Amino acid sequence: MSDAIIETTGLTRTFVLRRKDGGRRRKREVLTAVADMTFRVEPGAAVGYIGANGAGKSTTIKMLTGILVPTAGRLRTCGLDPVRRRRELAGRIGVVFGQRSQLWWDLPLRESFSILAAIHRLEPRAAAARTGELVDQLEMGSTLDTPVRQLSLGQRMRAEVAAALLHSPELVILDEPTIGLDVLSKQRLREFLRHERTQRGTTLLLTTHDMGDIERLCERVLVVDHGSLVYDGSLTGLAATVGARRVLTVDLAEPTADLTDLPGAKLLDSAGEGMRQRLAFDTENTTAAQLLAAVSARAQVRDLSIEEPDIEDVVRRIYEAAPRALH
Repeated sequence: MSDAIIETTGLTRTFVLRRKDGGRRRKREVLTAVADMTFRVEPGAAVGYIGANGAGKSTTIKMLTGILVPTAGRLRTCGLDPVRRRRELAGRIGVVFGQRSQLWWDLPLRESFSILAAIHRLEPRAAAARTGELVDQLEMGSTLDTPVRQLSLGQRMRAEVAAALLHSPELVILDEPTIGLDVLSKQRLREFLRHERTQRGTTLLLTTHDMGDIERLCERVLVVDHGSLVYDGSLTGLAATVGARRVLTVDLAEPTADLTDLPGAKLLDSAGEGMRQRLAFDTENTTAAQLLAAVSARAQVRDLSIEEPDIEDVVRRIYEAAPRALH
């Protein structure tokens, strides 16, 4: 039997819509939300699952967790059929929805944790130890006796993550976990998730529009467009697929003519009589070291920096490209 945490083969989900055609008759229309999707996620992996609104992300998550029944294909989550063994699966996964809560709104946070521990049938001593660990790591000690409705958004999201991880699940699915959070709150959540994965081998599946989450938490990214998986690989490979380029900025010792003819590079801009120049380059055609050597042959370099491709720009390029070009 496969030891994959998630394994899908030809996963498909369609919905039947009935709309009026202008008269009394209702027209039947079939909408394909997820189409023939096949991928695996190994234990301990951190995978970003990204796509535009309506691309099929939420439908996929609902099938992975047993909320929706696939129309076709095969699906296993933690080795289980999510629909037939949904109750058992609930004890092995944790889910965080950025705009939905699993906490009790009018109860102190401490009580929510106690109720969730009872739902998962944790031993009192184990529940207390795990709660204490999460409270300490997520800095929630001062809010334990505060009703959930009085928590700030950042405090509540940390509490949501703690609630999802209370029973030490094998797989954590995070749907927009940092939506609306300030920079500091995002940093705290990301650091905690990295620590949890390192210490416990927790598998992360992250859906988000915040590319900072993907860059800081994930080594692999799945891109879905109109229900189909159009890319599966590394962030670096994704950037290369759509032609995103790195940028070398050089500060030169003296005024220099624009470096417009360096092999494998394109001059983006030049300032200060050419003393600062920005050169874009494709790593498939040249390396940063080769480009720097070419610059140094023309002028003395005083300082330099390299900008990586902006992931938001990469994703924008994906939706501008023809889907078949990304397979």
